[in-house]
Amino acid sequence: MARRCCRLRNILICVCTPCCCLTALSIYAIVTISLQVNSMMLGHVPRVSSNLASPHFVAAGASSNGSNPSVPKTFWERHLRSDALWNRLQRHVDRHFNPIVRKEKSDTLLERSSFDESLLPQSYFEVTGMDSVRENFERLPKQVEEFASNMHKRNYSILIRPDGECGAQSKQEKEPPLILFAIKSTALNFRNRQVIRQTWGRVGWVEGQRINSSDGDMGGGYIRRVFLLGKETPEDLGVDISHLLRAESKRHGDILQWDFKDTFFNLTLKDVLFWRWFSRHCGKPLFVLKGDDDVFINTPKLISYLQDQLEEHRSRNTLHEFMVGEVIGSALPNRVSRSKYFIPEGFYRGLYPMYAGGGGVVYSGELARRLHNISKTIHLFPIDDVYVGMCMIRLNAHPVHHPAFRTFDFTEKEEAQPCSYHTILLVHRRSPREVVDLWANLKDTREQCQDVPLRAVEKKKQRATPPPSV
Repeated sequence: MARRCCRLRNILICVCTPCCCLTALSIYAIVTISLQVNSMMLGHVPRVSSNLASPHFVAAGASSNGSNPSVPKTFWERHLRSDALWNRLQRHVDRHFNPIVRKEKSDTLLERSSFDESLLPQSYFEVTGMDSVRENFERLPKQVEEFASNMHKRNYSILIRPDGECGAQSKQEKEPPLILFAIKSTALNFRNRQVIRQTWGRVGWVEGQRINSSDGDMGGGYIRRVFLLGKETPEDLGVDISHLLRAESKRHGDILQWDFKDTFFNLTLKDVLFWRWFSRHCGKPLFVLKGDDDVFINTPKLISYLQDQLEEHRSRNTLHEFMVGEVIGSALPNRVSRSKYFIPEGFYRGLYPMYAGGGGVVYSGELARRLHNISKTIHLFPIDDVYVGMCMIRLNAHPVHHPAFRTFDFTEKEEAQPCSYHTILLVHRRSPREVVDLWANLKDTREQCQDVPLRAVEKKKQRATPPPSV
């Protein structure tokens, strides 16, 4: 009897042990996969460059105490229960890049040469079709609700296009243009555009200028130009000026206008549609300067600076991620309702990514094409320079801060120096009259200030408060 019991016990062990092991393994696999899927549903986490000493980073000029505040790897609120509209829309898109669901790795997917343009509209209608989301729509401020109601739209027809394939250009171009000036303007800002054409934005060959006393050959480069406009209706303006805009385009050949309402929140559309147009029509320009029509640019020094950058980044094979400007880090959404930068918590939660101030920024033509591609995976955001930062972080690229880009102006003491405008590449918010005077002064003082270097990165503690634009 004892022998029979022993034999029965051995049989039970042989049968049950594999079953128990298989059950335990199945439970482990289910828990592991569930955790990974849940993590990916919270949003794709962009890779952090390995050359960063730590996950903490802040742009020069943005810290209040010189310390490095912690910035999360994702720039939006990752909590699954967040009901902010933009966050929900973006999470829905991010699931498309879940490596558990898709066989390809998410990083590989995000570097694809082409994305399906139906991805964003599809996610938009699926999310906004939910009852809870429709209720949140009604609680948004009017201007934010109007933006949110149209943020899935990107297919706007071109009303006016430049004469040249890629903006106004010199007929005598003998080499690829160094820079395309892509300037955001509005229909009524004719004086701004005309002054730019006559001063720093002239097309054709422009000679460079030494950016420090040790420079040798100053060289030069070809310039092209295009103005980016939306549409303003006679009802908005009180008068129909479309015929004047067409006449201006016929004379100068540098207007690119789309059929969307020209508002502050739609400045992001100008970026996205410009990248599409550039990718299709501009194979030659090496760099793009995207700026507002009230900036002043030291074009000769910008040319010399970009020639140096071209050589350096080509040697390091990093031209495809080159962007430079006045960089803002660790910025928070503006929650002041009376501000034009106001973003309510019902629309977006989280920090902003590192981004270059939208008043004026330079990036390579290669990067412009990559931005066009990656923008097909990121829902529009009302603040244009923040949106560019979102696209950059998805490309695992970071804008470079340079103090010669003064998108938030000089101090009075700095501007009073006789050679102050020879130390910068760009300064923001100058009237047409000021631009004319500054351009003339730049020429008059060129010999006097020829050895004055560009502003360098400050070694001391940076300025006390973040820029007011956020």
